[in-house]
Amino acid sequence: MNNFKPYYAVIFTSTQTETTTGYTEMAHKMETLAKKQNGFISMDSAKNQIGITVSYWKSLEDIKTWKANAEHLLAQQKGREQWYNWYNVKICKVEREYQFNLD
Repeated sequence: MNNFKPYYAVIFTSTQTETTTGYTEMAHKMETLAKKQNGFISMDSAKNQIGITVSYWKSLEDIKTWKANAEHLLAQQKGREQWYNWYNVKICKVEREYQFNLD
């Protein structure tokens, strides 16, 4: 029997400005804080020329609560003022998943 329950993915894609002072510390702080939020499942991140971070959540309400978190609001503001030239956020419902593992 399949016990898969749909969940949500927030995909944050961005390009950075040349001003990166404090960015790494804030990104780490936000990941640590997100992990403490109700409904958080996990996070994947890749950063090079384009940064992509995907966080996984149990519900849309959990995502809304995370977006309104006071410390996260401060990070969002600093991002717009200092760290990002551009960003895009997509919220997707994951209906199914599968994986391959050679091991």
